[in-house]
Parts: sequence; structure tokens; C-alpha cells
Amino acid sequence: MTAPGQVQPVAPGTRPAPMLATLRLTPAVPGVQRVEVLSNSFVRAAHALILLPGREATVARARTLAIQSVLGAFRADPALIEVDVSVYHQETYRGFGGPLPLLTLSVPQIQLQTFQAALGAGTYDRVWTQGGTSSPEPELTPLQELERLPVFFGTQAELLYQRLTQATAQTGGGVRGGLLFKGNPARRQVALTFDDVPHPLYFPLVLDALQRAGARATFFVIGRNAQAYPYFVQDMVRGGHEVANHTFHHVRLPKLSDAQITAELKRTNDLLTRLSGQPVRYFRPPGGEYSARVLKIAEGLGLTTVFWTDDPGDFQNPGVETVEARFARSLRPGGIILLHDNAPDGLAALPDLLKVARERGYTVGTAGALTR
Repeated sequence: MTAPGQVQPVAPGTRPAPMLATLRLTPAVPGVQRVEVLSNSFVRAAHALILLPGREATVARARTLAIQSVLGAFRADPALIEVDVSVYHQETYRGFGGPLPLLTLSVPQIQLQTFQAALGAGTYDRVWTQGGTSSPEPELTPLQELERLPVFFGTQAELLYQRLTQATAQTGGGVRGGLLFKGNPARRQVALTFDDVPHPLYFPLVLDALQRAGARATFFVIGRNAQAYPYFVQDMVRGGHEVANHTFHHVRLPKLSDAQITAELKRTNDLLTRLSGQPVRYFRPPGGEYSARVLKIAEGLGLTTVFWTDDPGDFQNPGVETVEARFARSLRPGGIILLHDNAPDGLAALPDLLKVARERGYTVGTAGALTR
């Protein structure tokens, strides 16, 4: 059985992602598989992957090696703005999105001199530990396709109603029947949204690019990712961004039972509210797949279901220029832009996308801002 979320979504026509640069740690740190480095055109960040076998897979050992990896990465590249570490059990590791890590650690450059003392005192807030063994995940089938176009599952009558709702929303904008397809078409305002958040290498660079542009975004968070990297959710809030629900395991919802749908949404809501201190108001179904049942359950949990008008296909790795051209062609008042925080071409294109929007007189903000 494939672990929930283990397989990253792949769209038709997707090109292989470019190989990322790596750092060599000196001295070498046991268990380190690779230390990847990425840039957003302004700054660089790094992520170290550590696998621990058998009896070595303890929190104490994971913490020691994580600290050594952070220090070694900053020695190898002092210009890094942040080093993040994920430590897994070697026997159960199935890639990012599979069984949860044993430990994660994030060290921004500004905390490099103080994080070890804070860790020792138990006051460091950018570390997460699961415990001695990985807890089993529910047996749910992970979504393996990207969000393309919204897909409704239901009777012919329900489908006709949804088409009417969407047509009305495209004309007048705003929330219709608990759904947001588009903002006000009379205002030069767009929402910037990111799915599948947070990724420990990409996310700090996305935040940095948005901060430099003075832009706000809505982050549709996968619950299991937030569980393993809770400090990134708090970074979203500090940056003035909107935290939204993308289910706990990134699964297709229409084929699940009511209880399973409710669990996927409520578990994520509860976690994000606890981490952010704010209610969660918006939700995007993985793959854009939804039904009347999904909408009813989401609305019952206080969620507005958000779709998109502009998908430049960043996860297909079509090339930065292609992402930028697609974005520019689709930019319209009230638009909702779909990007992913773990797509190299999307990250590389982001500064230019924001620049194009500004030059055309658009305000770039959150999904919530479109409803106000």
C-alpha cells in the first residue's frame, strides 16, 4: 500500500525537475543522505535529509546529527538564510509525504548563534519530534494528479446546478453557494494561492520572495506537512499570509465516506487553528475534485471552497519563461492564481510574476481579500 501523500502529483506532459545543487559537509555527518540547496534569485536555503537505521533512530541521536548538519551546512555556505533538517527512520522512509519524520529542525541564519542553547533549555520553537516510532497513517489512497480544472462528481441535476453556480460566479464574482471561483471582475485585484504547503526547502524561499514584493498569499496546507513542520505555519501568520485547508493527506474526497471527508477536513482545521491561533476559513479540494457531499461537509465546518482561474502549470516544469507567459495571458481582475511551493519553475518565476502584476496595476493578496 502506498503511504498517503508519498507519491508527488504528476501532471500529463510533466518534464523531469532539474537536479538541485548539493552541499558537501566537512566533516561528514553520519546518516546524511544529501543536503540540497536552492535559490529564489535573491537568497539561498538548504535542506538536509538524514536516515537513521534501527536502534540509532532515537530522538537524542536525531537531535545531535541535526545540529551537526546545520552547523556543517552553514560552514559550507555561510550565505544561506536558513538550514532545515528532516530525520527519518531508514526502514520506513518513503520520501517526502510518506511516514512522518522522527525529527525536524529549522535554523534561520539570524538564530545560528543561539539555537543550540535554546534547544538545550527546551525553549527553541523551530524543532519538532514525533517520538520513538512512526505512528501508522490511515489507509487512504494519495492523489497522484495535479489540480487541473475543477471536477464535480454528482447527479445530472447536481452537475447542472454547479454549472449555473460557476457561471454566475464567473460573471459577478464573490462567494456563491459556499464556493469561490473568482473575485470581483470590476477590481484589479487577484489572489495568489499555493497548494501542498509547506515543503522544508522551498517554503522559506517562497516566503522571502513574497516579503520582498510586499505581497500576501493564501497557503493551502496539507495537514500532515503542517504536523511535521509546525513552525512554518507560524511563519505564514507572522508574514501576514492566510492559512487554508488542503486536507490532511492530500486525497480525493468524493469517493470517501462522510466520516472520512469530515476527518480529513476537521483534523486539518483543528491542527492549523492550534498552530496559527486563527480560524480556518478556506479550503481547496485536492485535484479540484468535489461533490455536493464535500461542499456540504466543508460548509458545515465553516469552510468556503476555493478554486482558481489561472494555472500556469508550474509543477509540469515547462520552463520559467512558459510559466511567466501563461501567467501573463491569464491575468484578469478577480483572478485566483494557482502555484505550488515545491515547484522549481514556479519559485524561479515568482518574482517576475509579482512584478508583472504590479506593472499592470493589480493588487496581489489573499483569497479572503477577494471576498471583502
